[in-house]
Amino acid sequence: MVKVGETRNAYYVLPEYARQHPQILPERFIKTYPNTSLEEHRVLNQIEQEYPSLMKLPENIRSIFNYAFSEMFNNAIEHSQSKKIHVEVVIQNKRLLFIVEDYGIGVFRNVMRERRLSSEFEAMQDLLKGKTTTMPKSHSGEGIFFTSKVGDRFILDSYGYQMMVDNKLPDVFFEKVKTTKRGTKVIFTMGISSTLQLHDIFKKYADIDAGKDYGFDRTEIRIKLYAMAGVYISRFQARRVLAGLEKFKVVVFDFDKVSVVGQGFADEIFRVFHHKYPAIRLETENMNDSVGFMVERAIVEAESEEDR
Repeated sequence: MVKVGETRNAYYVLPEYARQHPQILPERFIKTYPNTSLEEHRVLNQIEQEYPSLMKLPENIRSIFNYAFSEMFNNAIEHSQSKKIHVEVVIQNKRLLFIVEDYGIGVFRNVMRERRLSSEFEAMQDLLKGKTTTMPKSHSGEGIFFTSKVGDRFILDSYGYQMMVDNKLPDVFFEKVKTTKRGTKVIFTMGISSTLQLHDIFKKYADIDAGKDYGFDRTEIRIKLYAMAGVYISRFQARRVLAGLEKFKVVVFDFDKVSVVGQGFADEIFRVFHHKYPAIRLETENMNDSVGFMVERAIVEAESEEDR
């Protein structure tokens, strides 16, 4: 049955009737759940039943929604320690949007505490690497990473800090915002005419060799997100970039919008880290001549040491 209306004015109709009379369907799904014995698949079923407009979307969009919503809702259930979780889903102006909002400890603060980081911005950096989780025995840490890749825009808003991944630009933004959101608010949007396939995103971040898929083994690091006073000079900065990357088989360093790096910064990544983890393939992209010179210099030094 499909629920139409709210509270005393609510009534139920058969799905077949709702499809034949789309004008009676709800314009969006809104509900707040007590965080007690919640299961994301049951909530998904309820959304599909009470907001059948979802079922009219192309299969690839439904798959992306099911994955992204399930991951974010499960995070709220298991990590937030919030007593309630608010959900909104709407299709409007040829765009699908969902919100998962809790009132708990906050995603950035949680990562900071568990990984002993010094700031919310460091927590954002680690989340974008992938494989970052505060519950390693029960979670792989892939949910936020992949959800941020499959939509047009992905936002995490928590206690005055916001991380936005805009895949249309494409770019990533960290900022301190004026309005403080208690807990964590996730906002996900994508165009319903998108041809993106969920499995294409998973394949992009798998290191495929001899026809075998080795899972989530590849990550991309945006160096511009690690600036201190607009520059990338020190070994300390490089070590922040490298933290946790030993879990991957391929690491791509994106130097877009980075005008210069220091010798120590490049050396720490492309010589010191390379020697420590020689099986990890290090790749680069979007380097200008200045950055390329420093990186190539470190690579040549690493290769010369191997030949000695």
